[in-house]
Amino acid sequence: MKLFIDTANVEHIRDIASLGILDGVTTNPTLIAKEGRDFKTVLNEITSLVDGPISGEVISDDAQGMIKEGRDIAKMHPNMVVKIPMTKEGLKAVSTLANENIKTNVTLVFSANQALFAARAGATYVSPFVGRLEDTLHDGIEVIRDIRDILDLYELDTQIISASIRTPQQLFRSAQAGAHIATVPYAVFEKAFKHPLTDKGIDAFKADWEEAFGKSK
Repeated sequence: MKLFIDTANVEHIRDIASLGILDGVTTNPTLIAKEGRDFKTVLNEITSLVDGPISGEVISDDAQGMIKEGRDIAKMHPNMVVKIPMTKEGLKAVSTLANENIKTNVTLVFSANQALFAARAGATYVSPFVGRLEDTLHDGIEVIRDIRDILDLYELDTQIISASIRTPQQLFRSAQAGAHIATVPYAVFEKAFKHPLTDKGIDAFKADWEEAFGKSK
């Protein structure tokens, strides 16, 4: 499973990218707004840090507006992916952009039906929102499994991005369920790196070394 980071914070992207585990970036209007910076400036900086898919989201409600924005986003860099909400107008836009060989990421997906419709419209990626589903006491991971089963059964090329990841457990369960990609907030990356037994082991090794050889200068 590939790992994307879900943020518009350039420093967070730079930090995770330095580890050699980052495959792409997803953003949305809320994340961009949090940074208080120009949309295109932020996306251009991100393209200089990550050599992989970078999702920039449209804000129009109608298909024609989404198509126009999508074309503009796609022109910014070869790695740009147009992020489009799962609506009827969104599917119209996805179909048009797919015919122009522009990559799309259909977001705000909450059911296998929605994912199937997006895949048939030509979406490159679908983003089921695991965390938000589980907030409403639905099994977000089961939705991932259902989507993967359908995509595999009908040999559809669309890839699943497990989104709205809130915990390290949701991250590894997404991998178990067959998500092609997980897009992970910086805070969840930070939690997932750590384990108390790792810290305990490091402390024990250091103590044993110092007992035998003394502290390093």
